[in-house]
Amino acid sequence: MKHSKSLLLATVIFFICNSSKAQVSEISPAMDKIAAVMQYINYYYVDSVKQEKLTEDAINGVLKELDPHSVYISKKELNAMNEPLQGNFDGIGVQFNILHDTITVVAAIPGGPSEKLGIQGGDKIILIETENVAGKKVKNEDVMKKLRGPKGTKVKVSIKRSGIKDLIDFTITRDKIPLYSIDATYMATPTIGYIKLSRFARTSMDEFRESLKTLKDKGAKDLILDLTDNGGGYLDIAFELSDQFLEDKKLIVYTQGVKSPRKEYVATNKGEFEKGRVVVMINEGSASASEILSGAIQDWDRGLVIGRRSFGKGLVQNQFPLPDGAAMRLTIARYYTPVGRNIQKAYSGGEDGDDAYDKDLANRYKHGEFFSADSIKFPDSLKFFTPNKRLVYGGGGIMPDLFVPLDTSHTSAYYSKIIRKGILNQFCLSYVDRNRKKINTTYPTFEYYKKNFNVDVVLINELMKEAEKQGIKRDETDFEKVKDIAKVQIRAIIAGDLYKRDNSTEIFNELNDIYTKAIQVLQDDTFKKMKINN
Repeated sequence: MKHSKSLLLATVIFFICNSSKAQVSEISPAMDKIAAVMQYINYYYVDSVKQEKLTEDAINGVLKELDPHSVYISKKELNAMNEPLQGNFDGIGVQFNILHDTITVVAAIPGGPSEKLGIQGGDKIILIETENVAGKKVKNEDVMKKLRGPKGTKVKVSIKRSGIKDLIDFTITRDKIPLYSIDATYMATPTIGYIKLSRFARTSMDEFRESLKTLKDKGAKDLILDLTDNGGGYLDIAFELSDQFLEDKKLIVYTQGVKSPRKEYVATNKGEFEKGRVVVMINEGSASASEILSGAIQDWDRGLVIGRRSFGKGLVQNQFPLPDGAAMRLTIARYYTPVGRNIQKAYSGGEDGDDAYDKDLANRYKHGEFFSADSIKFPDSLKFFTPNKRLVYGGGGIMPDLFVPLDTSHTSAYYSKIIRKGILNQFCLSYVDRNRKKINTTYPTFEYYKKNFNVDVVLINELMKEAEKQGIKRDETDFEKVKDIAKVQIRAIIAGDLYKRDNSTEIFNELNDIYTKAIQVLQDDTFKKMKINN
């Protein structure tokens, strides 16, 4: 058993170098050397060692020398990493917050087991399997452990509901709970639809088609696709989503590596939004699948990309299983946009290389890239042209057609402390918890709420009092700088608790300069001036 574990690293190196028989004779000496080192440690080292940890550390060391995205994943980590992209998990189906050390239901997930039993927003979970969980220092992970479980298993909870004296007991049968990848779908104007996609998950295409149909039914002629802070996900979903906008046989992306011949991914004639203007919103948090889609839209002059340069993650990984249920994700190729731009930003292997790669966004901020497009200098070798002769740039990430600087005016020193300590969010949730019935009666629909709900002086004063109670010295002069911004954020958080996630995003977007620019270019003649196909 110990001998087989010591050979695990050699197996990994075998995969890294090449799995072809022609290479075996070259790899064998390295395999023998690693196996010998592990055996000497195992039999002669002065202290006892944990073979599994030693092996994992060695694997990580090898992969760090290659690139930032070739990684070892333990069996436990693998299960956790896959869950958000699979689109579901097993549980009781509630969104919750921990408010004053009490688990408070924000909403029951539509179609989930809790909704079917009548559990609703504002309910407080007091007991789980007769164990008191209220008033304790309960954490999110503790709640997950207690409420999640295999489909078909049962869990008993006792809930305190406003207006009802006694606890209400529920026996909930756990089931598959959907995880959504679209955070918001709504009409930005009578003719412009908006979709916020947070990740490229297994369910994303079904969600997108449903969102698109909803928008078209409401009269959408043009579309804003928000990919800001979308770190990617399944690449086949990126290809399929790109296909929605591109005509038949248009190249979406191609991959190529030293040992991986060029492979092309092309659009079909099945796109559901091949006509109509498109704006894609990106920023420094948009990566991988987001960059493939925005690159394809840009390279074919299909729409405008607006925001700031994307992350620059354009390496293709294959996942290789390891004997103990763990896995290795190994980079095998690079992604290139239709005109030949390499999406991947520069990197170097080893500890120092990883450190520089991790600090890339911080360095962009420091060098002024978040505030001025002119701070980025491109050599001629990184200049490319679209079919309509528009200039686009390589060098890592997708450079937007229209740059929107980062707005740092949204906070102040005093207000930052309120946000960082979680006081703003907790205050808003407490406010809804105390006034839910009254607010629902006064503002029966989100549309009425959006037009009429006012964050008045009284509410602002209550927030500042709460901050003072939690040790933040009152500073009205500093708060005055961001008062209007705070009002929008308070309205957004309350809306998300009272109505739907979409509604929170819709209000937050009042502060989003990229979003504002996207609407503007769809209402003027920018598309025509910039030679964008409709």
